[in-house]
Amino acid sequence: MRSRATGPISAIIADDEQLARDELKYLLEQIGDIEVVATASNGIEALEVIEKLDPAIAFLDIQMPGLDGISVLRRLRESQIEPPHIVFSTAWDQFAVEAFRLEAMDYLLKPVERERLEETIERARRALGDRYSEPSAIPQRTGPAFSKLLLKSGARNLIIDPQDLVYATIGGGVITLVAADFEGQSNFRTLEELQAGLDPEIFWRAHRSYVVNINRIREVMPWFKSTYQLRMDDKRNSEVPVSRMQSRRLREMLNL
Repeated sequence: MRSRATGPISAIIADDEQLARDELKYLLEQIGDIEVVATASNGIEALEVIEKLDPAIAFLDIQMPGLDGISVLRRLRESQIEPPHIVFSTAWDQFAVEAFRLEAMDYLLKPVERERLEETIERARRALGDRYSEPSAIPQRTGPAFSKLLLKSGARNLIIDPQDLVYATIGGGVITLVAADFEGQSNFRTLEELQAGLDPEIFWRAHRSYVVNINRIREVMPWFKSTYQLRMDDKRNSEVPVSRMQSRRLREMLNL
């Protein structure tokens, strides 16, 4: 049996009712080993905090103003961004089939009972243990090494050596490659596909939406809730977020 990830499990809660957010947060605190890093009152805010904080679990209400919980999960998948484990917490049972079709981890009916919530958290612990059982291990390249990378910038097709790539990011289903003096879009469909052909000792998945060249990190800056941002060595001095899980790895790598 694999061990689970060390440290508390990060979570966000999105619900348009303050009382519901407070009650769920209280239950999670009673269970322990869960850190609620942010709350949101609607789906738009939920998307923002998921992108910003990269939580391990997101508790989403179904019906929220602006963007409902189901749509939040759809937006993440449409953007080809790996979502956190999604747990829907709602008073409505008719959306359960759609939620599980979208591979939600669980579906809780309000009022949420502590015993039922404990089952959900234990399921999350097992899933996270499988995912992060060896967080310090050096990943292996899973595809042939790239000798060149293509960047599309307007009407130009620019060619760079992989080691000249500063970082890559995905947004709206589009991967952008950033070199020292220019940037452009890539034909890669996912960051995983790109990273498979890069040197794993140089290119690091700092966040679900970013792969960075560790040799092109200019500065490490403390950020929100014991996480970090990286200032990169490109012409815009781009700032790249580091997820909570990868912040632990960063501290190990740099002895922070």
